[in-house]
Amino acid sequence: MADGETLDELEGAVVRCRRCPRLVKWREKVAREKRASFQDQDYWGRPVPGFGDPEARVLVVGLAPAAHGANRTGRMFTGDRSGDWLYRALHRAGFANQPDSTAPDDGLELSDAWVTATVRCAPPGNKPRPSERKNCREYLEREIDLFLDGLRVVVPLGGYAYAHVLRIFRDRGWSVPSPMPDFSHGLEIELREGVPRDGRAFVLLASYHPSQQNTFTRTLTEAMFDRIWSRARELVEG
Repeated sequence: MADGETLDELEGAVVRCRRCPRLVKWREKVAREKRASFQDQDYWGRPVPGFGDPEARVLVVGLAPAAHGANRTGRMFTGDRSGDWLYRALHRAGFANQPDSTAPDDGLELSDAWVTATVRCAPPGNKPRPSERKNCREYLEREIDLFLDGLRVVVPLGGYAYAHVLRIFRDRGWSVPSPMPDFSHGLEIELREGVPRDGRAFVLLASYHPSQQNTFTRTLTEAMFDRIWSRARELVEG
């Protein structure tokens, strides 16, 4: 991260990015062809920046924008069923002012939470390649740096985001367990910076992703999801 970088500057860098030809081609194709139910809407069709409270102490990390969700609306987890689940749960836990997430101008505001993703462009089949994850990693790292001093909780949604976040902090020399614990819903890991016990620290709190695959099969229920955000609230308030 450049010294003194702001969230607005990072957002500009994210939105202009064209590092991954496959993702650029796909996101723009989806934005041109559209889904029938959204034919009258203008699609965003670009990388999607993070969204939320600039003073957040809770960082929520998803996988990637949905083709007809955030790739359409331009706001993370907005306009699809995963976002409906996420923002309903954040609202119940007091992190959002309303339970709905339909469009960037719908009045949604987050309090003490910031929502982002490992990859900023919608990938075909919702499966980014390792090279695309690597290309996008810099943006998440720069984002983390902007929140790090006040960070109390990181909630990766799903095993992909969980492993990605742990790799970032392991590579930075933080106290990541070795071997890395297997992903599980509700898993908590305290991560500390370097060796001193009085260094910066936060809790990684893992959650299933609120994808339809998980919610339709009841792998993730609303009660299970609510417990994640209630616990995040406890950790923030100390």
